[in-house]
Amino acid sequence: MIDRRLMIGSSLAALGLAACGKTDKAPAGEPPKVINFSILATENSSSMETFWKPILADMEKSIGIPVKPFFASNYTALIEALRFKQTDAGWFSNQSGLEAVRRSNGEIFARTFDPSGQDGYRSILIVPASSKTTLEDVLKCDKSLTFGIGDAKSTSGTLAPMTYLFAPKGIRPEACFKQVRTANHQANLFSVAKGVLDVATNNSTALRLQRERGSPVADQVRVIWESPKLPEDPIIWRKDLDPAIKEKLRQFFLTYAQGEGPEPERQRKLLAALSIGGFRPADSSHLLPVREMEATEQLLEARTAGDKVKEGQAQKALDAIAAERAALQAKTGQPVAQ
Repeated sequence: MIDRRLMIGSSLAALGLAACGKTDKAPAGEPPKVINFSILATENSSSMETFWKPILADMEKSIGIPVKPFFASNYTALIEALRFKQTDAGWFSNQSGLEAVRRSNGEIFARTFDPSGQDGYRSILIVPASSKTTLEDVLKCDKSLTFGIGDAKSTSGTLAPMTYLFAPKGIRPEACFKQVRTANHQANLFSVAKGVLDVATNNSTALRLQRERGSPVADQVRVIWESPKLPEDPIIWRKDLDPAIKEKLRQFFLTYAQGEGPEPERQRKLLAALSIGGFRPADSSHLLPVREMEATEQLLEARTAGDKVKEGQAQKALDAIAAERAALQAKTGQPVAQ
């Protein structure tokens, strides 16, 4: 059975910090005195703060009011903080972003793109470089291997491997492996590199970042599976955020690290440390591929379980997404990621 005790504990701790941290909340109907910007700590919070601090300082200068970071080690804390107005905007993964839109009055207004020019990344399975473990060994499901999975709301850590690898084969990780641990990408990466875990989920961006930073851990793991390309991450604000602040945030993100000269170059270097090339406009259609992945996983699981009611619901959801995609393509004349 998947051990989620650590994840739940860190979630509650992060929510507690959020409840205590927002002391500059403006009265209802007034513009905010401070913007609380949430960031998933895919690595330890201190290193993420080092990378984000100068970017948030630039944001503060651009929008004219203080910007405070809110770091959390799991997605649930970020979703709940937005829901209870303890944060105003943030950097989300696609799956957690979908939940933020559904449950937390969130709205997508921008999304990242990769500095390499490749628009998208991949979920991967990694094993120790010295290991002889193959994908076939993983799919035997003989409970001989330990497995590291991502946060339940992680696109590359959970949703993509379930949708593209495990669910089509009727595999439930908790019934397949000797032990299943839930952690962020960095923790899973180091656990595999050190031989604590036999195999784990991760993503191509996290692995590339370790390599670019000169970390030896990148050479201590080996990729045995990768998913189709996944959409880049969304930037989300609360729908009820003051319109004037929204426009300032929009302008900041869509112009940051753009153009030529010393200042844009400095900004690009800051973003490159996070494997971000910049930001582009986005809206709810950005989540179409993620909604499709979610419905596909639900359809496959329902078929495996022989649950006709849930199978019908999932198929109906997939059909609705296909119709929405077709209508969007007809309106824009542009293909929509699938």
